[in-house]
Parts: sequence; structure tokens; C-alpha cells
Amino acid sequence: MADPAPKVRSDAAEHLKAEALRLFAERGIDGVTVRQIAEAAGQKNHAVVGYYFGSKEALVRELIVDGACAIDIRRNAWLDACEAKGGPHSVAEVIEGMIETSLDPDANPGDESFNRFFTLLGLSHRAFFMDSLEGRWNTGYQRCLEHLRRLMPEMPAAKKNERFVFLGSTLGAILASRESELSDKSRPHRMWQSGATLKHAAKVIAAMIEAPFR
Repeated sequence: MADPAPKVRSDAAEHLKAEALRLFAERGIDGVTVRQIAEAAGQKNHAVVGYYFGSKEALVRELIVDGACAIDIRRNAWLDACEAKGGPHSVAEVIEGMIETSLDPDANPGDESFNRFFTLLGLSHRAFFMDSLEGRWNTGYQRCLEHLRRLMPEMPAAKKNERFVFLGSTLGAILASRESELSDKSRPHRMWQSGATLKHAAKVIAAMIEAPFR
């Protein structure tokens, strides 16, 4: 059976979610109260989070699923298009695709928060994080790993799996760092504002993944 789609909320609820995501990305979920979320959203009623979502925990779970689902849809679409052309053809191409599909194409770069939120939550509340995902919304990620296995035929399976752990951690750190830097709009960020930076990052990560293992 197909996974259920994320819930469609009212404009007010979506605004609350956007403000909560921003605050969680900056301070972590333990550093933000429902009162602060309501105030950031311009709501005088501090019980509004409970009204729309039931609890702060339920709000966090919904944010996890929303973001993971959106990335998975983009990633699978990219893979479908790439495979239709006989690709991907290299480790760097896979990793570049993983990076590109982690970014929201409809958001201004300085307004993105999900990768910081996702990475921080995975480190600080991993059991809760994994329980919220329920083993879903990662089909695109798993397809990418299968291509990496294919493109690294000589490396032992155990070494590949170790490097995939390094890959996930490195991707999260790079994307979170990018979001954090670009969220500070008081100064220019020439490196992260360049479209070439993430392509360079993909090549660097590919070199790490493909490094000699003996």
C-alpha cells in the first residue's frame, strides 16, 4: 500500500509550521516552546499549536514527514530521469543528485531550514527521529545507495556500508552549514551563494567515498 501523503493544512497552520521549523533549526526542539512558536507566527493565542497539531511533539513529527516526503519525491523523480538516460554514470553524479534533491526548489536559499532541523534532530533525538519516519520516505536514498554499490564494484560490501554512514553524516553537515550561513542575511556569503560550491562538494565527497580502502 502506498504511503499516505502529508496532511494538507490551513494557511495559518502552514505558517505556524514554517516558523516552528525555522526556530527548531536555529535552537533545536528542546530550545523552543509552543509559546515562542505562536509568538513568532504572530498568534496571540499561545494554545494555537495544540489547537492545530495536538502537541509540540505531533508538530515536530509532521515537520519530519513533510520534509522527508518532499525530498524523497524529488529524489525519485531525479533518479527516474537519470535512469531513463542510462545513468547515473559516476559516484560524483549520484552524490550531486542527492545534494540537489535535498534543496527546496521553491524556497529562497536564505529561507531554507529543513536540513538543519533534520540533521540536528537526527543527532539529538535519533530514536524519536527514526520512529517518526517509520522506515518510510527513504526509497530515493536507498536507490542512490544501490547505484553507488554498482559503481564501486571492487570495494567489499562492509567497506561500502561504512562509507555510506560517512556519506550520510557528511551530506547532512554540508547542507546544514549552507543553510546556517545563508540564513544570516546581514552579510554576503560568496562561497555558498555560488552555484559551483555544491558541485565542488559533490566531487569532494565522491573522492572520500572512492578513496583506496587497503
